[in-house]
Amino acid sequence: MIIGVPKEIKDNEYRVAMVPGGVRQLTEAGHQARVESGAGEGSGFGDSQYEAAGAEIVPAAADAWEAAMVVKVKEPQPSEYAYLRPGLTLFTYLHLAADEGLTREMMARGLTGIAYETVELANGHLPLLTPMSEVAGRMAVQIGAHYMEKMSGGRGKILGGVPGVRPADVLIIGAGVVGANAAQVALGMGAHVILIDINLERLRYLHQVMGGRLTTLSSNPLTVAQAVQRADLLIGAVLIKGARAPRLVTREMIRTMAPGSVVIDVAVDQGGCVETSHPTTHSDPIFTVDGVIHYCVANMPGAVPRTSTYALSNATLPYIVKLANLGVEPAIQADPGLAKGVNIYQGRVVYPSVAEAFGLECTPLEALA
Repeated sequence: MIIGVPKEIKDNEYRVAMVPGGVRQLTEAGHQARVESGAGEGSGFGDSQYEAAGAEIVPAAADAWEAAMVVKVKEPQPSEYAYLRPGLTLFTYLHLAADEGLTREMMARGLTGIAYETVELANGHLPLLTPMSEVAGRMAVQIGAHYMEKMSGGRGKILGGVPGVRPADVLIIGAGVVGANAAQVALGMGAHVILIDINLERLRYLHQVMGGRLTTLSSNPLTVAQAVQRADLLIGAVLIKGARAPRLVTREMIRTMAPGSVVIDVAVDQGGCVETSHPTTHSDPIFTVDGVIHYCVANMPGAVPRTSTYALSNATLPYIVKLANLGVEPAIQADPGLAKGVNIYQGRVVYPSVAEAFGLECTPLEALA
């Protein structure tokens, strides 16, 4: 199989979908990797490293997209829509439930889209979302600490306080991978951390492993509102698999926060869990609503590409190899967890949450593949 690896073109996106070691594994299995020139530079991988691993370095994006399967990091940008075509399999983060335009474009162009974020394990875990969620959760705290500084427009508070001065109050909504990693870092920096979720078993587990300094609360609108009012830093980390994130923090709640408080909505790539959020970029990362700073960059891990690319490739490579070795249809028939990653199959929406988000017909995958 020919596998294409184009250069990412989203604003300040420096990750790449495959490291040279992954190319070597594919080529040794008899496959061909077409890597766009410069695709790995942002992550510290030169063309010569890919070439030494067996890749064909191609000069233009169109050449990399001319493949049976294209692997990326982020969803196609509008300038890449012309490369989408019947017979192509695209394997990347898609987040379609928050992007009707891309959903309809992929339908019209008749390709198959497998989303990293909805591939599952037998236990329901999301193995290809987890590594980037770990990165984003940890980044959220350090970014929040930066914007809490007065010179950045914040309240002028340090997360951990000092002897005789209380630490900052960090509120994390969502106790999944993002929330757990954010809590770990915030606690390590000495902040007072409240973690809210609807899953009591998950809260019990995190309370046990993180010790008594973590405050856990069961989610309901009143509890969320009261916690938001006290928060110096609010981290939105809510996830519903493949679906648009519920907006648990309202505009009215944001108004109760002190001026200079900070919101980091990590869920913004799925529509955001804060009503006042909208996607931003690394070039223009923040905006202010009612005196509250909002950081809503939809590709946060792109800022640390060396770490993120390795972490992502470690998780995705076994699935890429399986798809290449078996072929797309046999691979998704053989692996139910991989099949759950298929959001669009030959132009038909097959993932219920995506169809529900836009009132589209959902065709069961087993009826097509």
